[in-house]
Amino acid sequence: MPRVLLIEDDHAVRKAVALALRRQGHEVAAVENGEDGLGRVRSFRPDVVVLDLMLPGMPGLDVCRALRALDQTLPIIMVTARGDDEDIVVGLEAGADDYVVKPVQARVLQARIRAVLRRAAGAPGEAGIPKIDTYGELAVDRAGLSVARGGVPIALAPSELRLLLTLSASPGQVFSRQQLLEAVWEHSYHGDARLVDACVKRLRAKMGEPPREPRYIQTVRGFGYRFAAR
Repeated sequence: MPRVLLIEDDHAVRKAVALALRRQGHEVAAVENGEDGLGRVRSFRPDVVVLDLMLPGMPGLDVCRALRALDQTLPIIMVTARGDDEDIVVGLEAGADDYVVKPVQARVLQARIRAVLRRAAGAPGEAGIPKIDTYGELAVDRAGLSVARGGVPIALAPSELRLLLTLSASPGQVFSRQQLLEAVWEHSYHGDARLVDACVKRLRAKMGEPPREPRYIQTVRGFGYRFAAR
C-alpha cells in the first residue's frame, strides 16, 4: 500500500484530499505545516510527498529543499495556485518532481502519484543480465537504477533518473520537450515544458555539468535535448 505524506494547511482541502487518496488504497499521513511534515518523514517513511507551497510558518519552497536534503530520491508533488508561474519554476528547481494546481482534482492528483511512483520504480533491465552503460567517466546502471560519475554515486530524484535513462538510451537522438514529457512524466496533450527544463537544470547540476558547455546533456535550440555519448 503506497504511503502518501500530505502537507496542506487548509483543513477542508486536507481532509478531502486525504479521504480521496485513502479510497484509492493509499495510506495517508496528513499534516498542516512544514515543520510537522519534516518530522513525519522520519517516522512515516512516505513513498511520495504531496506538498502545498502556501504554508504557514516554514514556506513550502523551504520545506521542498529540506525534503530534498533529507532524501534525494523521495518523490515530491507540489500543489500551487493557478497562474503562479514563478512559484512553479522555483518549486521545480527546488526539487519537486511534478505539480498540480488548485483546486486539486482527486483524479489528476491520483494520476500524478501513480506516474511518479512508476518513475521511482524505474525501468529495470532484463533479469540476470547486467546492463551498465559507460560514457566517459559517467556510468549508468540500468538494471540497478544507479548513476555514478568518476566512480562517485549520484543520488537522483525519480524524474531525474528517468530523464537520464531516456536520453542516454539513444545517444545523439534529439528529443523534443513534448516527447520527454510523455516518456518521463506521462504528460500528453501539450504538457508543461517547464518540467523538462527544470529537471534538466537539476540533473546537470548533480552531474557536475558546466552550465554553458554541458558535456552530456546538450540543448538543441529550437528543438529540445540530446545525450552526447562522446
